[in-house]
Amino acid sequence: MTSTTLQPKAVFDCFAQINQIPRPSNKEQKMGAFLVDFGRRLGLDTEQDAVGNVIIRKPATPGLENLKVTVLQSHMDMVCEKVAGLDFDFERDPIQTYIDGEWMRAKGTTLGADDGIGVAMQMAILQDDTIEHGPLECLFTVCEEEGLSGAMGIEPGFMKADYLINLDSEDEGLIFVSCAGGATTKITFHTKMEDAPQDAFFFKVQISGLTGGHSGDDIDKKRANANKLLVRLLAAMEQYGLRIADIQAGGLHNAIPRDGFALCCVPQQHKEDVRILVNQMTAEFEEEFSATEPNLKVVLESAESAAKVIDLSTAHRLITALVSVPNGVLAMDQEIPNFVQTSSNLASIHLEGSDLNIVTSQRSNLMSARHNASQMISGVFTLAGADVEVGDGYPGWKLNPQSPLLSITVESYKRIFGRDPEIRAIHAGLECGLFSLKYPNVDMVSFGPTLRGVHSPDERLLISTVQMVWDHLLEVLKNIPAK
Repeated sequence: MTSTTLQPKAVFDCFAQINQIPRPSNKEQKMGAFLVDFGRRLGLDTEQDAVGNVIIRKPATPGLENLKVTVLQSHMDMVCEKVAGLDFDFERDPIQTYIDGEWMRAKGTTLGADDGIGVAMQMAILQDDTIEHGPLECLFTVCEEEGLSGAMGIEPGFMKADYLINLDSEDEGLIFVSCAGGATTKITFHTKMEDAPQDAFFFKVQISGLTGGHSGDDIDKKRANANKLLVRLLAAMEQYGLRIADIQAGGLHNAIPRDGFALCCVPQQHKEDVRILVNQMTAEFEEEFSATEPNLKVVLESAESAAKVIDLSTAHRLITALVSVPNGVLAMDQEIPNFVQTSSNLASIHLEGSDLNIVTSQRSNLMSARHNASQMISGVFTLAGADVEVGDGYPGWKLNPQSPLLSITVESYKRIFGRDPEIRAIHAGLECGLFSLKYPNVDMVSFGPTLRGVHSPDERLLISTVQMVWDHLLEVLKNIPAK
């Protein structure tokens, strides 16, 4: 399959345009301007709100003006992750896509199909006057990947919808009707940087090659967290008089960490002890994660001496807390089989000046359980003497068992494909939870094409499912009921 045969062509053409435009979270100005210009060039009512969300309203197909108003919604920002060492600037460089068998990928970076493929579908519908639909609004939100601030900032009345279809799901054949809420917990250790010991063996220990992934949707995949592995190494090295000069591990709050390093030293007499220890623990890691981390790599190499190291007391409290803090799945749902209820992700550890900053994120479809998870994380670090700040977070989206839109979506799927779709909840944050607060009477579902490896450079889009979702979406739009 070549890029010229991708179907539906209009959707992939729009996706190619999107991937020329930088759109990191919090820096979607160019993407927002592009969409405003796109809507106005089509002669459509186009509006941008105070936080940067864009809405484009398209009148109904003649004869369908009496149908209920439907909003199609996706987010314009993308997670910006790249393979280590790649020279790529997400604020300047276009995403370079390629076809790998049945999949579309990007060269060394995230693909941006989360949620660029949803944006592309909306654009394709807006520019095609042959598609049948009732009154339509296409909403493009900002900053979904970094705190959902676009959805938080949307004002009542910006949408006029009865129904909303979120195009930010990642499994064709699944219709999502509920999602987890979440919160970010930030921790700061205020260190006392001391002069580094003289005549010490300085080394850099690095974890790399991990699979990573989405900290909600992939948290149950039994993948390794690079931060937790790195800290296990450091904890084992304390017996040899370990001093830490620097640590930089993990990245975005909603991504499972794939790599990280620490710059350390030990007395010269323990140089070989440390090397032996790293080899032993690497073998242990490989055994523990043999099924999920085939490319796990641990490297220890000599390094230039550093001038300063973290004081021993803070370093010990830091390591102890990081080893102890819960990570991964914390509880499974008691009613939905094989569904994660509550989780936490140790997302990043960064020494910045004399402050050691840590970011974690907690998710749950039960607000009480999410609060409890945040308290657990806070408690560990508070006992270790750190400053802790728990963010306000965002709400989950509760199932509406009487949803008319769900019935329409299910029946449309059965007509096209001759089988039932699966109705699911997702252990990730969807903007539907926030929309439901300000638009409590709007009926919502979420679906989309199959994506894998999201929030990592392994992100890939199953090409055939784009056509399937496109056909399904157009069938739903034709069957929206009258007001």
